[in-house]
Amino acid sequence: MKAAALSDIKKELEHLQPKELLDLCISLAKYKKDNKEYLGYLLFEAHDKTEFIKGVKEEIDEHFETLKLQSNLYYVKKSLRKLLRIISKYTKYIDDKGLSAEMYIYFCTKLKNSGIPYHKSQMLVNLMEQQLKKINTLISTLHPDLQNDFLLDLEKIIN
Repeated sequence: MKAAALSDIKKELEHLQPKELLDLCISLAKYKKDNKEYLGYLLFEAHDKTEFIKGVKEEIDEHFETLKLQSNLYYVKKSLRKLLRIISKYTKYIDDKGLSAEMYIYFCTKLKNSGIPYHKSQMLVNLMEQQLKKINTLISTLHPDLQNDFLLDLEKIIN
């Protein structure tokens, strides 16, 4: 089955009655957990992005608390990758490069300050470098004043 173009879907949605549109949204939310989470974000959290970011940071803190108990770097790497998938999903929801950079900077800061010996594993070093590259890419698209603020935070991570 070929997916319809977004413009065609938009035109078709404009012709629907509110009840039909509601039914489509509910069936879409039932179809996949990600759709339900995104719809929940749009309805309940999109209006207050700072509170949403605060919640994401708390979730990152919880993940790092459980990581401190783990001594095997293999499982630490798997947990960090899982956390990065979650952060990536949230950055897609929020669709703001500045806030996305803030989340990734927070992740890298937490990793650096966590006491996890990530320097002992080349995979974890590569993971950190990938995140730093991602942060640089996000920062380069921002306003110059914001770039300076984020670059200062980035220097604290690197040094």
